[in-house]
Amino acid sequence: MTESIYKVIEIVGSSPDSWERATAAAIERASKSLRDLRIAEVVKQDVQIENGKVAAYRVRLNISFRFEDE
Repeated sequence: MTESIYKVIEIVGSSPDSWERATAAAIERASKSLRDLRIAEVVKQDVQIENGKVAAYRVRLNISFRFEDE
């Protein structure tokens, strides 16, 4: 087995529907510009409030992908 190196970055996703959808949206968007995504860890969840109601669910993710040498 060869050794692997991964880079970890932090991203934030949001959705008016749920934390699950916010997570999926963040991963779907990240996959458009990052290759070989491996693991996403939800670090924090919060909600955005407008006029006394939940306007958006937000998740902060640590996401890892394979580090490529050029």
